[in-house]
Amino acid sequence: MTSPETLQVLNRVFGYDSFREGQQEIIDHVAGGGDALVLMPTGGGKSLCYQIPSLVREGVGVVISPLIALMQDQVDALRALGVRAGFLNSTQDPGERRMVEAEFLAGELDLLYLAPERLKVDATVALLDKGSVALFAIDEAHCVSQWGHDFRPDYLALSSLHERWPEVPRIALTATATKATHAEITQRLKLEEAHHFVASFDRPNIQYRIAPKNEPRKQLLDLVRNEHAGEAGIVYCLSRKSVEDIAEFLVRNGIDAVPYHAGLDAGTRAEHQARFLREDGLIVVATIAFGMGIDKPDVRFVAHLDLPKSVEGYYQETGRAGRDGLPSTAWLAYGLQDVVQQRKLIDNSEGDVAHRRKQSAHLDAMLALCEAVECRRVQLLGYFGQSATPCGNCDTCLAPPESWDGTVAAQKLLSTVVRLRRERRQKFGAGQIIDILLGKKTSKVTQHSHDELSVFGIGTELSEPEWRGVVRQLLAKGLLAVEGDYGTLVTTGESDEVLYRGRKVLLRTEPKRAAKQAKPRRAEAAELSEEAAPVFERLRAWRAATAKEQGVPAYVIFHDATLRQIATDRPSSMAELGAVSGVGESKLAKYGEQVLETVGG
Repeated sequence: MTSPETLQVLNRVFGYDSFREGQQEIIDHVAGGGDALVLMPTGGGKSLCYQIPSLVREGVGVVISPLIALMQDQVDALRALGVRAGFLNSTQDPGERRMVEAEFLAGELDLLYLAPERLKVDATVALLDKGSVALFAIDEAHCVSQWGHDFRPDYLALSSLHERWPEVPRIALTATATKATHAEITQRLKLEEAHHFVASFDRPNIQYRIAPKNEPRKQLLDLVRNEHAGEAGIVYCLSRKSVEDIAEFLVRNGIDAVPYHAGLDAGTRAEHQARFLREDGLIVVATIAFGMGIDKPDVRFVAHLDLPKSVEGYYQETGRAGRDGLPSTAWLAYGLQDVVQQRKLIDNSEGDVAHRRKQSAHLDAMLALCEAVECRRVQLLGYFGQSATPCGNCDTCLAPPESWDGTVAAQKLLSTVVRLRRERRQKFGAGQIIDILLGKKTSKVTQHSHDELSVFGIGTELSEPEWRGVVRQLLAKGLLAVEGDYGTLVTTGESDEVLYRGRKVLLRTEPKRAAKQAKPRRAEAAELSEEAAPVFERLRAWRAATAKEQGVPAYVIFHDATLRQIATDRPSSMAELGAVSGVGESKLAKYGEQVLETVGG
């Protein structure tokens, strides 16, 4: 398939004049019948890589997606562009399924979305045999990898696609893959002979910030009020209880927020997800059960109040911010208790030794990112095997932390742990050890006569928060470990190198000044000229009313970026409006007159 044909579809259907970097090569390769494995960041335009080939090849593009709850929205968005799309999943009644199957067999669909489990049903396989399949697209392909963070057993069966339909091209796509995950996707989906396209994972519009945890609720409230007032965001917590508590806390403080986790009934989850997609400025507080495949372009921030279990998970979750390319924030509050909790979860997990070792490797990489002194983006991209230069748009670039020689502090702390074990046959958590170092005669200290230890009061040069930072960093470096259900601290094999063999320990100092804030996100409207700003607000109001009337998310009508360009260009004819990026033939015909009327006031 030649480039001009795919470019023509891009312009006519999607309303764009040119492809993003890397897209055209992938699209032309798949449109020409080649297999592909695509690694491209969230917001990088992966969907077009299978949608356009489905439109130019003969037959129906079959998209395998784990996102049953979002298939309706994905299909609605395509239909708004004039693309004939449908889906088959367990949410439909038999009549709805029969209608979609008939459309598929009659060649009346361009794209058909299937959940992976549907391919285990003989009737689905028979249906695909009877119809004409243009290609198979395997979305969220990292779900096939047991090394990855989102493993789905149903994905393992997708290797059979190539065996049953060897002439049909396959394209597997994911936004999160280390070399190990990449290799496993290749092997499990039998894509060794496919062309592998690896784009840069960089998302330059996202500002990465990791803050020491200090009254995290207040920190979150400051982030929302001072930087993202009235804007959409996602807040991630590890436990369902935390999700409920934080959502309630935000609502009490006048912020529109809803919880989302697996413990809520399906109806409530669906309602909260629908509200997030359709309303402006709603915040969802969620466990990691929320977000995969959410195609909301104007999520302005993603906040983590608990330490993610892996860099892959962190990258994918933060990638849900700023899909429209506008400035966005990825903010994480991280503290000593996070490290203790995660180590404990790994030790108590049901997996075998290899599984626990894998989890520990994931956690070690996440801790290295949190404790980084250099650019966060360099560290993050390095994890995925990509090189980068300092970005100037993360906390460590904007306010570089300093390092200090923490060898003596580490020796004092490790000595306290050793003396408790040797002299008293006791083990304690960080709080008691820090009280001993600070010389605090608490009831617990005096009860155990810890004020009689030779290490009592030898650490008064540091404050309690500073000592907690020392403990956190020693845990991150593997010089301390957590043991048992009560999070007691014990030394490791490497501790002796610090205590007895002269190993130096460099520790990170938190900068005294806060990292320079990204410019207020209201800038997207403020950047408009005085004449364009009211036009933009009129267009947003029109879009909101139209989306509500049609029961679809606002971005299905037009993205903010398109409305901003319309407000700036002030088109006065259908031809001028059709030249705006993001206005394809179908949307021009459907909404053109209303938009021109709104622009004219």
